[in-house]
Amino acid sequence: MANAKKITKAVQDFSKYIRWFWILFAVGIVSVLLLFLLASWGAFGEMPDHTVLENPRTNLATEIISSDGQTLGKFYFNDNRTPVSYDELPQHLVDALVATEDARFHDHSGIDARGTVRAFVFLGKRGGASTISQQLARQLFIGVRDKESTTSAILQKIQEWVLSIRLERQYTKEEIIAQYFNIYDFLNNADGIRSAARIYFGKEPKDLSLKESAMLVGMFKNSALYNPLRNPVGVKNRRNVVLAQMYKYEYIDETTKDSLQQTELDIKYTPESHREGIATYFRGYLDGFMKDWIKDNPKPDGSKYNLYNDGLKIFTTIDSRMQKYAEDAVQQHMPRLQAEFFNQNTPKRNPTAPFLDLTKGAIDTLLWRSMRQSERWRHMKYDLKKPNKEIEESFYKPVKMSVFTWKDGKPSEIDTILKPIDSMRYYKSFLRTGMMSMNPQTGHVKAWVGGMNYRHFQYDMVKQGKRQIGSTFKPFVYTAAIDQLHYSPCDEFPDTPFCIEANKFGNPEEWCPKNSGGENDYGGTRTLKNALANSVNTITARLIDKVDPQTVVDLAEKLGIESDMLPVPSIALGTPDISVYEMVGAYATFANQGVYTKPVMVTRIEDKNGTLLYQFKPETRDVLSAETAYVTVKLMEGVTEGGSGTRLRHSYAKNRTDYKEIITGYPYEFKNPIAGKTGTTQNQSDGWFMGMVPNLVTGVWVGGEERAVHFKTITYGQGASMALPIWGLYMKSCYADEDLNISKEEFVEPKELSINVDCTKVIDNTADDNPIEDDVPDDLEF
Repeated sequence: MANAKKITKAVQDFSKYIRWFWILFAVGIVSVLLLFLLASWGAFGEMPDHTVLENPRTNLATEIISSDGQTLGKFYFNDNRTPVSYDELPQHLVDALVATEDARFHDHSGIDARGTVRAFVFLGKRGGASTISQQLARQLFIGVRDKESTTSAILQKIQEWVLSIRLERQYTKEEIIAQYFNIYDFLNNADGIRSAARIYFGKEPKDLSLKESAMLVGMFKNSALYNPLRNPVGVKNRRNVVLAQMYKYEYIDETTKDSLQQTELDIKYTPESHREGIATYFRGYLDGFMKDWIKDNPKPDGSKYNLYNDGLKIFTTIDSRMQKYAEDAVQQHMPRLQAEFFNQNTPKRNPTAPFLDLTKGAIDTLLWRSMRQSERWRHMKYDLKKPNKEIEESFYKPVKMSVFTWKDGKPSEIDTILKPIDSMRYYKSFLRTGMMSMNPQTGHVKAWVGGMNYRHFQYDMVKQGKRQIGSTFKPFVYTAAIDQLHYSPCDEFPDTPFCIEANKFGNPEEWCPKNSGGENDYGGTRTLKNALANSVNTITARLIDKVDPQTVVDLAEKLGIESDMLPVPSIALGTPDISVYEMVGAYATFANQGVYTKPVMVTRIEDKNGTLLYQFKPETRDVLSAETAYVTVKLMEGVTEGGSGTRLRHSYAKNRTDYKEIITGYPYEFKNPIAGKTGTTQNQSDGWFMGMVPNLVTGVWVGGEERAVHFKTITYGQGASMALPIWGLYMKSCYADEDLNISKEEFVEPKELSINVDCTKVIDNTADDNPIEDDVPDDLEF
């Protein structure tokens, strides 16, 4: 009996333990469920609702897309992120991620039970338990927190579990992987896989190789530690771990693993910033365009779009290939031209270098004015509230700085110590350039180069800057004469001195332009075609006397010239300051049979979901008859057939051995029809070339920031030497790329042509064998 009582008591005691076990187990289960519920209710921190889960708040960069589908650049503030879909990811990139970060990704629903148990048992020493879904939840909604205690770490982990389960319900596995690649910060402005692929390897994600994919996946462990630019050895070791994991889970074979582990990283660092990359000046223009558009086009809810994180897509007319050819042409020509300029402006040859024809007092005044217009002055005056005297003194104190230079024909920088005032003078010694290329039929701008180097010369010389245009204005005078008086290119005029009497067109004094050759540069007659080809000033003066300066101004305005133009006789020789943008638009009217088409840079704008927000509408107007436009084109063809642009057709260095070193790319050997006009202004301060083929019009300007910065002689300073080579190099590249389909055909002749354009039967003994532009008379002033 005693034994029976003992057994009964033992059973009762055991039952008590069993009961307490189940009570504790139930409490544990309830506690876990309660913790999950509390976490889902936001008790441990704010949790996203279903609407936020559907549209996670991520900052997306605005993408600038070329007409041929390439990314020209992005607008972003902190996050340079452009999302890609799962279909744009190569399979080996996905395999590398799964093998390294979450081998059972396709088998769980957000929480890896086996991995979680392992992590608890071994306290994380044999690997963590965070699934890809959990890591995505942390990146999207929780962020990286300082783990002050074990409790806070556990609470964060619970939040991740809840959110990962929600994400698995909301999205497919493929969508989760794509989001994870898109959200991760790979450092160095490489936010998301697309930016990372472009910045570290110069390619799109779909083009990544296996070893490149392995390197980027390796960065998921800790991108701050595994930074390819600062820790290439560590990154290579981590990449090899990823390759080993891929072999372990049979995504690759041992031979592939071993061979790739022996290779270097082969980084092709291609930084993406607002001051680097392709089409930087165009992007600078586009920044202003978009801010104006955003101001006038609010969202449906009335708020404004954010250019830097709303993920807009801007589709532009720029062709990335033509843009590259244009930038390459500038990079080839400008260093050679600059080298010759420096050679002619050594202290011994020019004590006031880089300025010519200025006294010391005039130079001091020029630098003082530039000082007050500088960013340094603005910052110290308005941001730091410094007095003028202190600001001015700071310009005469040496400081460390990096300055621009050409090195081996490429833009570079030199670290030096200079007084800011000396650095200003140094920068003024560099010749600048502006170039724009446009399809005359559509108005689509295909290339835009506003300078040599956006980092150091940010003033855009395509649309922002305006300079005196010289003889490139003369075709407007000839066009007015053809339109009003029905002149033919074959009509002859006396090549003799000519004056317009005082007060006839508002000119207070008699105006008597001279030809560049002086008293010996007269005699006989010239056809209009020959006169324009050789830029004869006196015949241009005769024409504007017949048609009236106001008529020419009215025509120029109809052609898209918006800059101020005084209706005085001297306008015939190109005295107004006009932009490259305006000139290209105006010349395009001639190639487009008299129809002006306003230049177009943006074709449409979409939001991040692909919703159309803006669609451009062509702006055109009839300005000239097709006949007048065609006759003007035939006149300008003479410039490249026997005038100041003839060297475009040379196949040998004819009589140019003295300065052929600056005619970059010469000889050009073009044989197709080209209409064009060179231009050179007073003292060779500005050199222009406007060139046209039937489906492409391109304008180039070259000159100094200050008009006193110029070549001493017209040999080097004329448009045919400074600007024409850029056009020649650019067009040779465009023609070499047959996919661009740049025309080599004749310009379209109108069905009805009553004006004679065939001057082959006209005997003309005045053509110059080696024409120099007659663009710079002594009295090129109002």
